[in-house]
Amino acid sequence: MFHSPFEAIGDWHPQPLESLHGHTPPEHLLPWLLHPGSLTAALKLLSNGEFSVQILSQGWQQPQLEERRALNLRERTRALVREVLLYGSDEQPWVYARSVLPERTLAGKSRYLRSLDNRPLGELLFSQPDIRRGPIVLNRLARNPRSQQPELDSLENTAWGRRSTFWLHDKPLLVAETFLSSFNPHKPPMT
Repeated sequence: MFHSPFEAIGDWHPQPLESLHGHTPPEHLLPWLLHPGSLTAALKLLSNGEFSVQILSQGWQQPQLEERRALNLRERTRALVREVLLYGSDEQPWVYARSVLPERTLAGKSRYLRSLDNRPLGELLFSQPDIRRGPIVLNRLARNPRSQQPELDSLENTAWGRRSTFWLHDKPLLVAETFLSSFNPHKPPMT
């Protein structure tokens, strides 16, 4: 059985942010956490073309309680939950991403999102002219001890993440991105 590699430590908080659970994000990571544009596009630029996506899990399930609340979903609503690792330079995992796409969001014009394969979701979202993004909220996340992801074994047990609700054709989906300790950007994201 698959277990997500990271779990939120507490509630997600809007920024500006003084301190989250007694901690503040590292200075070099703040521009990335607060970047309003496509994270995929920014990571591709930073990786000099070495960017890739590894699917960890993708399937229909009931979203977590706090995800249902963020998307205003009923308890038994199903969603396509996609969990991936985004790799950058030197084949290092830089970001763990979890996306929740409610069944009703994937109807009609957005059906193509049901079969993303190794294509990054962010790239497809930001190519849509009518995409809207809600506020970016931040959190600290901890490694899930039940997760069996050997590619993450050498990384730190906590990480900083961000989450946003997007509206595509006025239907919601949730994207959470966790920056792994192997991600050490030497510059802020390009806009």
